[in-house]
Amino acid sequence: MKHTDRTLDYIIDEMIDTVKNSKDEIFEIAEDSRKEYQTLEQELAVLKEDVAVVIDEGDALEKKVKLARKKLAEVSKNFKEYSEEKIREVYDQAHQLQTDLVVTRDKEKVLRDRRDEIELRLKSIEQMVERAEGLVGKISIVLNYLNEDFQEVSDLISDAYEKQEFGLKIIEAQEEERRRLSREMHDGPAQMLANIMLRSEIVDRTFKKGDVDSAVREMRNVRVMIRDSLYEVRRIIYDLRPMALDDLGLIPTIKKYIRTLEDQHPNIRFQYQSSDERLHSHYEVALFRLIQESIQNAIKHAEAKLILVELDISCDRVVATITDNGKGFEQSEKKDKSFGIIGMHERVDILGGDLDITSKQGAGTRVNITIPLEHDNNTAN
Repeated sequence: MKHTDRTLDYIIDEMIDTVKNSKDEIFEIAEDSRKEYQTLEQELAVLKEDVAVVIDEGDALEKKVKLARKKLAEVSKNFKEYSEEKIREVYDQAHQLQTDLVVTRDKEKVLRDRRDEIELRLKSIEQMVERAEGLVGKISIVLNYLNEDFQEVSDLISDAYEKQEFGLKIIEAQEEERRRLSREMHDGPAQMLANIMLRSEIVDRTFKKGDVDSAVREMRNVRVMIRDSLYEVRRIIYDLRPMALDDLGLIPTIKKYIRTLEDQHPNIRFQYQSSDERLHSHYEVALFRLIQESIQNAIKHAEAKLILVELDISCDRVVATITDNGKGFEQSEKKDKSFGIIGMHERVDILGGDLDITSKQGAGTRVNITIPLEHDNNTAN
């Protein structure tokens, strides 16, 4: 499953990188287009000036050509009055002016065509830049969705894998609990009952022999063994489900549970605020197991010297806070065997509550549990 997670993350990262690269490429195209636009604008400004100059030159030449033609017509009409050299001079001047005019008009046409071409190109670039900017904006939105939604998908899949693994762990834990109970029943009450049966036979034989004092001593031993067996059976039943929880309620059960831990941890303090009303059984069971799990984590894993359990039961919610001064842990480092915490989250989620765990290496751990109570149905029947 971890390999699948890595593969999915790789695919998502590759997709996001591809979109990012596409966005960068479009942005570069837009920037290059802007630079080209600026260059063409400068060229267009020069061209417009050149076109204006060439037009003025052409208009001036047209006037000169008209005068030259008029002069040429006059010379042709009065041919005999002008010398051959003068006639050639007038003709050459008219021809030269006409040639200059044609060249100027051609130059004007070339400049005008280039001007029109640049203006069309500028409009095209302007539209392309607008489209590129629009695409960059849309890709940015898509990229945000990809980053957020794919992260949610990845988290959901990871959460599904985690829950599946947690489910398998629950099955393993159930089987292990059955094996443990089987061993405890076999090594504890079952052995004790077998010994009681054996000692009772000894009592019977001793009594029949007439040794009443020995029979009485054996009977006392049998009573001790029966009392120990009864204690062991009650201890096993308490581990499965504390009887005090049904009989007395949550707070007395927590007190009793903490007293049973005095040999393991003498510094567990319990503070509470509550009315005399009982909570529904499912609230009491869940809260007891959550507090029990938090205390056990503090004892077994945190190696805490002091554990403080605070419980505040109001009309609309229950707030439980378990604080220890143990070694703590880095919350960013996810541990493979954090199924106890996952189970706590599952219990709290079922009741619509919140579980907040704050811890830091060397600075202890604080578990804050908030569970809302149903107003119409928050007390035991």
